[in-house]
Amino acid sequence: MPEPQTILITGASGLIGSALTKAFEADGHKVVRAVREQVQNPEQEIHWSPVLGEIDQQALEGVDAVVHLAGANIAGKRWTADYKRRILESRTQGTHLISDTIAKLECKPRVFLCASAIGYYGDRGSAELDESSAPGDDFLSEVCLQWERASQPAKDAGIRTVNTRIGVVLSPDGGALKSMLFPFKMGAGGVIGDGKQTMSWIALDDVVAAMQFLLTQDSISGPVNLVSPQPATNREFTKTLGKVLGRPTILPMPAFAARLAFGEMADALLLSSTRVVPERLLAGGFSFKYPQLDKALEHLLN
Repeated sequence: MPEPQTILITGASGLIGSALTKAFEADGHKVVRAVREQVQNPEQEIHWSPVLGEIDQQALEGVDAVVHLAGANIAGKRWTADYKRRILESRTQGTHLISDTIAKLECKPRVFLCASAIGYYGDRGSAELDESSAPGDDFLSEVCLQWERASQPAKDAGIRTVNTRIGVVLSPDGGALKSMLFPFKMGAGGVIGDGKQTMSWIALDDVVAAMQFLLTQDSISGPVNLVSPQPATNREFTKTLGKVLGRPTILPMPAFAARLAFGEMADALLLSSTRVVPERLLAGGFSFKYPQLDKALEHLLN
């Protein structure tokens, strides 16, 4: 059992943050949440405002670890120029603020787990991508590049910094899987585009377990892919989800229809192909609970 620590989490109310908070508290750790609204419980919350560049620096003294997850939902709405700017700034501003602040502390945290995403790699077809692979050249790649660069002050201050490049997180409580469930249960699910594009996914349970693992692995820093070791094509995912739900998957969404409905976001999130492998997690000895898609979906949905 790891020694109890005090862990600050930004984005603690989100899908990953909520699950991670429960897991850390179950392990005996004290979780402190960074909140934008007025602090109600100073023992469990600190105030911050990335837009205004405000954070309670004194409250961070003595925190053992920081997990930074906050950022606007990339699938929250159609990608207008304004929303794309919000996606970028919500990540870079918050990361700069946290990173700069913890770098200046007298008693610095041991580790900084800073979220990133596999969008770093862009649309790469069937090429297998690990943490050493080059970034892509699209909007999400640029977002991830700037996001990770914003954590540099913490690295320069000697804080072990891990940039967790998270794949498509599967959970019935949020994210891509939740949005798919209703149409699939109605028998309206089907492949998107030609169905050959690869989706690098991970069960929420394994995201939490990987974060817990990385918290204790002093030898691991830099980028780490949080994805299952068994990515799936869109066609494979569609067939497997339909089988688990016991529903037909015969209504495809052609690429032009996806672009008509979702605009630029369709190419980035629905039609792009990114085959990512978790090389550093596996090399570090991490064991996935749900590496197989069928078993993961059965666990999550049944």
